Amino acid sequence: MNLLLSVLLALLVLGAVLVIIVDRGEPGGKLAWLLVITVLPVVGLVLYILIGINYRHHWFYNARHQRSREAFEQGADDDLRELLFGQGPIGKVKEEFQPLVRLLHKGSGGSLTEGNSFEIITDGHRKFELLMQDLGNARESIHIEYFHFGRDKGSREIKNLLMEKARQGVKVRFLNENVANLPISSHYYDAMKRSGVEVVKFSNPRYHLLNFVTKLNYRNHRKILVIDGRIGYTGGMNINDHYFLHWRDTHLRIEGDAVATLQTAFLDSWLTARGTIDRPVTEYFPMLQDWHPTPQPFNEKLMQIVPDEPEAEWPTLLMAANWVVQHARRYVYLQTPYFVPPSTLLSSLKEAALSGVDVRLMLPRHNDTLFMESVNQSFFRECLEAGVRLYEYEGEFIHCKTMLCDDYLSSIGTANLDYRSFNINYEVNTFIFDEQVAAHSLEIFRKDLESCREVTLEMVGQYPWYKLLWQNFLRLFSTIL
Repeated sequence: MNLLLSVLLALLVLGAVLVIIVDRGEPGGKLAWLLVITVLPVVGLVLYILIGINYRHHWFYNARHQRSREAFEQGADDDLRELLFGQGPIGKVKEEFQPLVRLLHKGSGGSLTEGNSFEIITDGHRKFELLMQDLGNARESIHIEYFHFGRDKGSREIKNLLMEKARQGVKVRFLNENVANLPISSHYYDAMKRSGVEVVKFSNPRYHLLNFVTKLNYRNHRKILVIDGRIGYTGGMNINDHYFLHWRDTHLRIEGDAVATLQTAFLDSWLTARGTIDRPVTEYFPMLQDWHPTPQPFNEKLMQIVPDEPEAEWPTLLMAANWVVQHARRYVYLQTPYFVPPSTLLSSLKEAALSGVDVRLMLPRHNDTLFMESVNQSFFRECLEAGVRLYEYEGEFIHCKTMLCDDYLSSIGTANLDYRSFNINYEVNTFIFDEQVAAHSLEIFRKDLESCREVTLEMVGQYPWYKLLWQNFLRLFSTIL
């Protein structure tokens, strides 16, 4: 028996080694996994299966999304395919940003759309008011996909409204990111199911146990809500009183063709998670009909919504962030609560600053997640030495994920500037190509600066030795935090 187990372990180790060697990942990461598996075979194998496998291959993507692909192949007409998968009106984008549009399209399939009407929401109470109003007016369908859906007062009000709309006959589909919300009992959703809300777990061991085990480290970090196929919400805010009442975050309420991409991303996740739909796909996209968005603060704008995920062949959002930083001519300003940049992005930020681009990064003074404050700070010195300007937000926790560049590009999304968002999570970012929107976004950034303190090399130099040691120790595990 012992001999059989030893042979089995040896075969598993050999198989893992071969997989790592032929993988297209970074050599440094591959070497680290080979070392761990060689020194600690059992522990190394378990860790590699849970968090180390690289799924960025087309066959993984095709296998996982087979139900979604079949639904769109069978139900989408030519107009819908052009809207969802065409390149869009790229000629209307400034010439210097057109390569970014092509990169986003080829990497994720997200189309550039025009004629979009939207509001940039920077106050959680404002989002709550708009959301309750739009949900109350829903007539046909509500599709909701959030990383966190809480149990506090605001969350329960939205939950009760969803149940009321389901009882009225509105199709309410609720995609539950169950692994990230383990503290919330599954019974919390029972009343929703009884009212007619369709609740589907994003990761369900009942259907694919092996897939579930190997994806325990993966999270659906998206925030998507689509009402009647016409109104979409996306950005940084979850459904939680932290966002509605306290934290500083940025979100979008959108009408127009860009909502089609949000609807596609939701339906793809829904069908992949074994949810069902009751109509041909085309009927979930009423923007194809004769309909015009209602006026909002911004109207008739170019927008490209970009979903990303660990099975996609290319890390599109990471590539896009690198492209923007590398091609910025005057400035690039970024906000993120979690700063654990992959080596390529860290190099891009330092190179841009060294070349004279005004690179500014805003982070929270105190983080909501254990260890992340120290991990963020472990990158401070090398960024400051290269000329990157760092700011710590001293008010309530800031959760924004935004990027501004050269008075033209504004990006608002769910992805942090960290390894997890770029390589492990399911994310969605919105790219807006417009001078007016960029000017407004710049005003928001400058307003946030009023609540910040600028970090200097002198301040970093005053960190005690044990704090520096702790920061650099945690940085070793930055790819799994």
